[in-house]
Parts: sequence; C-alpha cells; structure tokens
Amino acid sequence: MAESSRAVDAADVAKVGTPGPVITDLEETASASARPADHEVSLESLNQWQLAWRRFRKHRLAVIGAFAFLFMVTMAIVGPILWPYSATHIPGVTTPGGDPPTLSPIHNLFGTDFGGRSVLQFVVVGSRISIAVGVFTAIIATTIGVTVGAVAGYFGGWIDGLLMRFVDLILAIPFLFVVLVAARFFGGGDVVSLILIFGLLSWAGLARLVRAMFLSLREAEFVQAARAVGVGDVRIAFRHILPNALGPVVVSATLIMASAIVLEAFVSFLNFGIRATDVSWGNALSNSKGYLLQGNWWWPFFPGMALAITVIAVNFMGDGLRDALDPRSKE
Repeated sequence: MAESSRAVDAADVAKVGTPGPVITDLEETASASARPADHEVSLESLNQWQLAWRRFRKHRLAVIGAFAFLFMVTMAIVGPILWPYSATHIPGVTTPGGDPPTLSPIHNLFGTDFGGRSVLQFVVVGSRISIAVGVFTAIIATTIGVTVGAVAGYFGGWIDGLLMRFVDLILAIPFLFVVLVAARFFGGGDVVSLILIFGLLSWAGLARLVRAMFLSLREAEFVQAARAVGVGDVRIAFRHILPNALGPVVVSATLIMASAIVLEAFVSFLNFGIRATDVSWGNALSNSKGYLLQGNWWWPFFPGMALAITVIAVNFMGDGLRDALDPRSKE
C-alpha cells in the first residue's frame, strides 16, 4: 500500500514537472526596473487648417513660391517707403554734359535709361500696382463666382437655369476684346476702374466650377444630417458644403490672380491700361520698346523677370494649396 502511494506521488510529480524557483516581490521590482520604460503615446488633435498647413509644408515648390510671392509683396509695400524717389522723376540735377546723374549704387543696380531713370525703381514701384491689380481682381472675381455658383448648385431648378444662362453669356463674350474696349473707354487709366473691369469679367469660369462641386455634394450624408436637425439653407451652403469645395476654389482664385497680373501688363503694354504717369510692370515694358531695338536689353528684362517670377510663384502656391485643402489627400 505504501509502495503504491509512493508510485502515485512520483507519477504526479512527473506530470507536474519540477517546480520553478520562487520569485519574491523584490526580484520582480528589480526586473521591472531593468526593463526599458514604456513611453506613453500622446495623440495630437489637429483641426482642418493645421492639417492643411502640414500638407502645404511638404510641397517644396509651393513653399518656394510662397516665399517668392511674400518677397514681392514686401518689396511692393516697403520698397517705395525706404526709397522715396519717384520712378518717373530724377532726384538731383543732370550733369552739364547731359550724362545721367549717379544717385547711388542701388540706383544703377539694374541699369538706367537715357534719361537716367532707374530700372530698379520701376521694378520696385511698379510692383505695387501690378500685384494690387492681381490680388483685388481675384478677390472680386472669387466673391462673385462663389456666390453665383453656390446659389445655382444648391437650389437648382429655375434659379440654376437662369444663373447659368447668364454665365454662358459672359463666357461667350470675347474676353480680350471686351477688356481692351472697356479699359480704353471706361477705365481712363485708373487703377480702380481696371480692377473692377477685370474682376467683373473673370468670375464666370469659377462660378461653373463651384456649381459642379455643389451639385455633387448637396445630397451627401452630412448635408442630409444638417437638414434633419433644422440647419438653414444658407448655413448649409456656406458653412458645410463650401469648405469641402475650398481646394478647387483656392486654385481657381490663384489662377485668376496670375492671369490678372499678366493681363494688366498686356493692356498697359498696348497703352490701354494704366496711365503713363503711373508705374507698373506693364508700363515699364511698354516704355522699353524703343530701348530694346537699340540693344538695351536690361530695360525690359528686369520688369519682365519680376512679372514672370510673381506669376510662377502664384501658380506654385495654387498647386500646394490644392493638395493641402483636399480633405481626401494623404499626408
């Protein structure tokens, strides 16, 4: 009997196995301190604009374009204040031999014309009118285009038909011909009149784009949920649908801005735009026609380069903003 019980105990021990060493509380604390500490994972909550800024920074060309455009805007604001000379007037007295006076090394940095007027001064002072025309034209055209497109796309029906027929009428007008005629007979060389003419004729394409976006989004689930809780139509259109269509709108606004800057230079080059007593990049190019035939390449080169750099920078910014404001884009 005793032998059988001992056999059972041996079998049980064999099944269970040899018991391991007993781990005390002190050993557990020591082993825990030896392991690397677990760091807590903190989740940062970002809103829509913070996410857009993060995406925009990853677009290198857009960042370069933003810095170039900000430099041009800063030059337009600060340059004439730090260098308070009129671009059409030479401070000082011309030398007896008729040679242009040398005011400073900065005055002759980009060269001068035969009258001693500084090309750099034309670039700096002319940036004010050229950039102002582009910015305010984009603001006017974007405001009208977004309003018309949003109303037509959201409400539909006879409102949509009436507004879109008016948009078709605007698009059917020969744009350059109307701009030249309007600038000649209604502009009178005034900057504000030129901005109004450009803005009132540049919104039709944006209106059709916004209408298409609203037609695709007005039956979305978040719009239906907003209607179910009693949100008004105006609030739904401009607070719920429009932010989801903001990417194409911003890109279109940047294209309008760039086109307005080039258009001002075009009409001013043909002497249909800014009056001759004012200074813009278009006027600088217009004044350089006679000097270019005589081999003075620097007179049109630097205003033209300033114009090209600004337009390219605005287009790069538009590409970056399109990717940054797209809610479906991945970081």
